[in-house]
Amino acid sequence: MALAAARPFLSEGGYGEQEMDANSALMELDKGLRSGKLGEQCEAVVRFPRLFQKYPFPILINSAFLKLADIFRVGNNFLRLCVLKVTQQSEKHLEKILNVDEFVKRVFSVIHSNDPVARAITLRMLGSMASIIPDRKNAHHSIRQSLDSHDNIEVEAAIFAAAHFSAQSKDFAAGICNKVGEMIEGLATPVDLKLKLIPILQHMHHDATLASSTRVLLQQLVALYPSTKMVVVTLHTFTQLAASSLIDIPKQIELLLQYLKEDPRKAVKRLSVQDLKLLANKTPHMWSRANIQALCECALQTPYDSMKLGTLSVLSTLSGTIAMKQYYYNSQGNTSAPVRPDDLIKLVQECCYHSNSAIAAHSVTVLTNVASCLEKDFLSLEQDAVSALQSILVLCSQESGVGAHNALKTAFTCMVKLMRSRPHLSQPVVESLLTQLHSAQDTARIPMCHCLAAIAVQLPVLGEGMLGELMELYKMIGSSSTDKQQELLVALATVIFVANQKTLSSEVKSVIKQQLENVANGWTVYRIARQASRMGTHDMAGELYHGLLTQVASEHFYFWLNSLKEFSKAEQCLAGLQDNESSVALACIAKALKYYQRGIASLTAASTPSNPLTFQCEFVKLRIDMLQAFSQLICTCNSLKTSPPPAIATAIAMASGNDLQRCGRITNQMKISMEEFRSLATRYHDLYQSSFDADSATLRNVELQQQSCLLISHSIEALILDPDSASFQEYGCSGNVYAESEYERSMLSVFTQVLEDVESLSRKYPPVSYLHTMCLCGAIISLLRVPLSFQRYFFQKLQSTSIKLALSPSPRTPTEPITVQNNQQLALKVEGVIQHGSKPGFFRKIQAVCLNVSSLLQTKGVQDYKLLLESMTNEMEQRVEPHNDYFSTQFLLCFTALGNHSVSVEASVIDSNGIIWKTGPKTTIAIKSMEDPYSQQLRLQQQQQQQSQQQSQLQRNALCRF
Repeated sequence: MALAAARPFLSEGGYGEQEMDANSALMELDKGLRSGKLGEQCEAVVRFPRLFQKYPFPILINSAFLKLADIFRVGNNFLRLCVLKVTQQSEKHLEKILNVDEFVKRVFSVIHSNDPVARAITLRMLGSMASIIPDRKNAHHSIRQSLDSHDNIEVEAAIFAAAHFSAQSKDFAAGICNKVGEMIEGLATPVDLKLKLIPILQHMHHDATLASSTRVLLQQLVALYPSTKMVVVTLHTFTQLAASSLIDIPKQIELLLQYLKEDPRKAVKRLSVQDLKLLANKTPHMWSRANIQALCECALQTPYDSMKLGTLSVLSTLSGTIAMKQYYYNSQGNTSAPVRPDDLIKLVQECCYHSNSAIAAHSVTVLTNVASCLEKDFLSLEQDAVSALQSILVLCSQESGVGAHNALKTAFTCMVKLMRSRPHLSQPVVESLLTQLHSAQDTARIPMCHCLAAIAVQLPVLGEGMLGELMELYKMIGSSSTDKQQELLVALATVIFVANQKTLSSEVKSVIKQQLENVANGWTVYRIARQASRMGTHDMAGELYHGLLTQVASEHFYFWLNSLKEFSKAEQCLAGLQDNESSVALACIAKALKYYQRGIASLTAASTPSNPLTFQCEFVKLRIDMLQAFSQLICTCNSLKTSPPPAIATAIAMASGNDLQRCGRITNQMKISMEEFRSLATRYHDLYQSSFDADSATLRNVELQQQSCLLISHSIEALILDPDSASFQEYGCSGNVYAESEYERSMLSVFTQVLEDVESLSRKYPPVSYLHTMCLCGAIISLLRVPLSFQRYFFQKLQSTSIKLALSPSPRTPTEPITVQNNQQLALKVEGVIQHGSKPGFFRKIQAVCLNVSSLLQTKGVQDYKLLLESMTNEMEQRVEPHNDYFSTQFLLCFTALGNHSVSVEASVIDSNGIIWKTGPKTTIAIKSMEDPYSQQLRLQQQQQQQSQQQSQLQRNALCRF
């Protein structure tokens, strides 16, 4: 009871907060802020970041920060410190504060306190707010004044604020530069304070003049203060300034190389290597051949492994960029004549067999990148790279340390890259991997299997050869149920599915199922079944899903597994199709559709409000419609036999002037089928555009389905409807397309074969003959025989992105319209917040948001004059770039037509490549356009005048008759 009485304001804050709206949540926290107990006030303050995360719109954030500013102004130093921490945690929400002046005024009043701690907290608060008040002169003056304080806490806070304001304000940076230089050079300034002052100079990058003068100052400091700490801090500030200002980067690289070569102190060498790696990541194109040569010389001469490791990490970063081509090829004239510098090759050949696994891994990375980017002049490097990779594999696969694991991951990445550029080297690498799989640690076996799977996808011939050894290894897996063992089961099963993607033999199935029954848990079985669905092994997947149905406790999970089982059965029906058997194909499609209809019913039952399974349902619906379209097209082709053209078809064609009429009713049916496939292709394109969070393999799968529909549509047009004007060039598959999976490779080969058959047939025979219909049926059967791949996004979402929109003005109730006079324009403000999951930007990032506003007249009011159609609707579009996941813009809408209008606002996102994704959401508000009072008064006066004129006219007519 005492605890409940001590926390009255949290009565609904913990468990009931999910049901509260923004105002209720803010009132709860405000109740805590106004409490007389310090603990409750502090607890209320620290809960504000969660409130901002849940309701990230400006109205609430503005009110909340004003309340925090009041607490900062009247509270004690501990409360001020809590407000400071909240402000620093919620830095991306600061720009949503509407009353910035009032907020700053309340915070800034504490700067005049006699307490130096209060002034220090205020200075840090101002520094944290520098992004919204970069040019406030009173804040600049207070920071300058506090730098001369005699209290160390206040001076450190002033340094913190000066660094933040220098990064945001050009004027402040230019004004504080000399002040900081004087303090650093002054004898009265302690050394530890100088070390804190020097990093401020890295923010003097707003223009070239300021950056150059700051660089001169830093050069003087390096000469004046040769101690280790001063040199380390000054050099790092040097590097940060050069990287931000993008000038003097070559000079900075030379300076760091000079210190790396000549300075004997380890700390300075270590800092030089770290900064060189930073510059290698940011500006690899500015590294000259002399710079790389000097780095190689340093690595060859140093006796320390740590320095050798650092320089090799810089070289491994550079080796994957254009710097390596600049190093090997002459930049002038002929690019096919590489120079032959020996230092780099000598260095990596020495170090690739080093006892330190990290040094060996970096050396192998350099060797692989060099061998991949160079031509046939360096064939010996390929063998060196393979030998070095095998050496790391043998040494590190027996160890269980973190260093050995990281070295193995690097080696596996290099193997896949080398196999892609040099396929003829794959055989010895695969043999080494299979040999080590038997004796390696479990932690090494899992990435080893991933590497084998990646190589088998690139080179399917090797996959078939490794199947026997993989099955032996699968039988030998121990009976323990550790996490690593379960992970190894999944990885090995994946390699087996990749190695034998056509059809799994009964022996392979029995081995996998027996091993799963012995040691696997339900989650492992599900993951293996999921991999089988991705690889197109639907018979195995269906059996595993069926076994899991009774092992789940949730009804939604049961329906999800049941739908996957039905989909696997449906695809299994299509696997045994044979060429030129249209009747069998119709029966198989009908059977598959029966399972798909069962599956879509279960899938709909598995969806929940929090997980609506939108992509999955739409993908399956499109697959069902596609199978129905295939079935209809086969029936249409068969109708040439069951319902041939009538005897008078030629006469009808000559009379109508349409030569296709001589083919009879099949012509109109083919037109309908062609339009249906084009409609399916459009729907697949819409699904592609709405899948912003999908991985590239899933998007490629959707794209292949769309291309299948376009291929059949084009084949109908080229064979039957319009063979003369059909073009094959835009549909042809180029031979250098790289296939990421066996499914894509099979589909591309089918596309190529179908296009060749259609092109050869359309040139030989006029439409429509049995050869044409057999060609279409053969194309359908060829497409259906490729097992459908259910890619990752169907099961798993690694990236989650959503947009919340807020419109103002907003109606009081959802059904109440907003009233607007027809002679005025409505300023519609659209605000939005982008919300991310645990991995923001994992596949693609949002560059801009495209907002489309459209209005439609629902019910027309009384209006005595006619309006143009354009004045009844509004169509507008704006692109806005979000900042800190927030965007805002306004639209001016005109509603001249009286009546009720519906205004829709739809958001689309544009990624960093400029591709538009129709992610939504779509928000609708109701507008009621009313006549303005002045026009209404004029209209009534005119009506009264007209009525009086009519009455007087009637009286005159009556008098005339009298």
